[in-house]
Amino acid sequence: MSELFDAVDALLASRAALPPPAERKRLRAAHGLTIDEVATALKVRRATVSGWESGKTEPRPPERDAYARLLDKLAELYPAAPADTATPAPDAAMPATFTATPAPVEARTPSTEESSEAVSMTATENTQTSPAPVAAAPPRPARTTRTSSTSRRPGAKKAAPAGTPAGGADPRFENGPLAVVDVDDEGKVLAYCTGGLVLDVPAKSIPALVDWTLREAKLGQPKLAGPGKDADPLLVLTEAALERYGLPVTLTEEEKHAGRIPEGHKVIKQLTRADWKLTKRGFGPWARIYRPATGSERACVQLCIPSWNALDTRHWGEAGQLPPAELARVLGVYASRVMTPRGSTAVTGLELMTALHPATRASEPDADGKRRSEHNPGSLGKDAIDPMNWPPCEVPDGHPVLKDLPRFHVRGPAEKLFEEAYDWARPMTDAECTLRHLVGIDVNMAFAAGANGLNVGLGEATHVKAPAFDPKLPGSWLVDLSHVDLSRVKVGKEWVELDGSLLPSPFTPKGERPEGPAWYATPTVAYAVELGYEVRPIEAWVRYENGRYLDGWYNRLRDAYLATMADLGVDADLSPADFLAAMDVYKDRDPDLAIVTTAIKATVKGGLGKLRERPRGEGWRPGQPWRALSRPTWRPDIRAAVISRTRINLHRKIVKHAAFTGQYPVAILSDCVVYAADGTSPLDFLPYREDKPLPGGFKLGINPGLVKHEGTQTVLWGEEVRERFNASELNLARYIKDGTVTDVDNGE
Repeated sequence: MSELFDAVDALLASRAALPPPAERKRLRAAHGLTIDEVATALKVRRATVSGWESGKTEPRPPERDAYARLLDKLAELYPAAPADTATPAPDAAMPATFTATPAPVEARTPSTEESSEAVSMTATENTQTSPAPVAAAPPRPARTTRTSSTSRRPGAKKAAPAGTPAGGADPRFENGPLAVVDVDDEGKVLAYCTGGLVLDVPAKSIPALVDWTLREAKLGQPKLAGPGKDADPLLVLTEAALERYGLPVTLTEEEKHAGRIPEGHKVIKQLTRADWKLTKRGFGPWARIYRPATGSERACVQLCIPSWNALDTRHWGEAGQLPPAELARVLGVYASRVMTPRGSTAVTGLELMTALHPATRASEPDADGKRRSEHNPGSLGKDAIDPMNWPPCEVPDGHPVLKDLPRFHVRGPAEKLFEEAYDWARPMTDAECTLRHLVGIDVNMAFAAGANGLNVGLGEATHVKAPAFDPKLPGSWLVDLSHVDLSRVKVGKEWVELDGSLLPSPFTPKGERPEGPAWYATPTVAYAVELGYEVRPIEAWVRYENGRYLDGWYNRLRDAYLATMADLGVDADLSPADFLAAMDVYKDRDPDLAIVTTAIKATVKGGLGKLRERPRGEGWRPGQPWRALSRPTWRPDIRAAVISRTRINLHRKIVKHAAFTGQYPVAILSDCVVYAADGTSPLDFLPYREDKPLPGGFKLGINPGLVKHEGTQTVLWGEEVRERFNASELNLARYIKDGTVTDVDNGE
């Protein structure tokens, strides 16, 4: 009889009741358990537990009984919200696609003051562009309701989660811009798309996978500008998918150094036999597989391989370790708000500039009704500037235009444009040492704000001797600014007296006062005039063809950032105190979505950095051209102008703050400024009155150009750190965030 009872118990265990997938995940998270911890306890793979929580698979005996016991105990500790306040699940009898769609989140258009705070003093730069509507971020994939896997045919879709339509208005790309390709426990290849959509993948090889993507998957993204091109579909390959398709899970040290697998690899041979080609960078972490375009038809698929370090942890956090559905959500939100990734965040930042300002457009019909390709006004064109036509002052060392310089010649300020971000610090005064804390504030998306409304050169530069300075004309100016005295400057229309010894010079990254003529970008020279001083340039390289090339780029990245932060509970209309409180916990609200904000900020910095990309090995020698010089987007002058304006924006706020409060910064690193204060909050030294900030000074808020709390340490900590390193001017802004002294930049 006992054997019969055992059999009955086993039968009951095989059908142990389990809560819905979303509740399984909620219970685990409520107890602070990771997926790995649960997997270890139940002796299954991490992907297996992830599948149970997403609803992709269901546990089987004997693990099912143990899993049910775990969830029962957790449910006792963390009961669900009452039925009348909980979010209702879709009716089981009703298709999931009939559930309600949440209203989109609209990013508020920042005011002129908020958007960059230096909007230059010309009227043309005070115009704001309204942001485009931004779709709400999809809910987490764990809430997905799916159809039975037995009812699917190859390529068939599973149901999308409530409130998240999988595709956009373009039927060609109805399944979204990208998919994460994985292999489940049963050996089936699945493509996880945005919005919780899952497709069966019948392809048995990489060539077949590329063909399936272009013919059946309906992946891609519409162009961002009229004359532009649609984005190619992106496939992200998990480790299981790499094994299935005969690719290494990780690269060897030699392959990492080369950035690709060998040309003789069997998968590359398969592609060659199928008439597919690879770009010059080969089959690496971001591989592009294509056939030459025929007419307007493009045949190209991009691969992203996280285990080959395609998703740099500095910019994407732990995205590469996420389960497929969650990774598809993170990349999908980024793609919908920024663009489909084209490589690293830096590469994508640069590609976004071109996508918004394509180099060419179709001409008006000629007499025969034919259209031809012509230059698109406002773009950088399709041809790079000839390396030998670059102003010598604007190029980095080793550039071909400098090949006749002596080998070990070091160019000084009168030979080289050196517009970089601040790295400045000073010893604290006796009065500051009596205060208790050092408080750091950080400018949100400072370099994006610096790009907003900025007039930059579009074409080649013209050399001018003894020019009259024009603040509206982009260029590089050789001028002596050593006479500018920060002890007496104009703030607005009034002259004010300041302690110039406690202020950094606005003209050099290290904050040192210039000693003679030096090269500066237009915003730097314009600021000297704004401070009340005359300037007389000796010579200049100016660009008469110019425009606000980066405005659309700024608007899209701003909207992406504001919409994502709003999803995380940080709204643009919060009061200063509520804003600080929200910023303390925003990453905890949705850690996956918080990854997107980091990637957006990295897209800004990286994209601007790419404008002056240096040689990357490849046997390069000084005086020789390198690959990046062949791009129309190799524009160190634009990068210099943005950095110049960003640094000037910050200095203007510092001067305004000093003139009103008598407080001076202790240290500045890029976009982070440290002040001594009696309290631990920025509100302990920022001059707010009834939630109103000092006009033209620092303002707390999430918009680009406004500031957030970076970190607080004690004054004693600061003195101990400087004493330990025997450096009275050690830059404390570098370490203010968490107090850990390293050589890592803790700025945005």
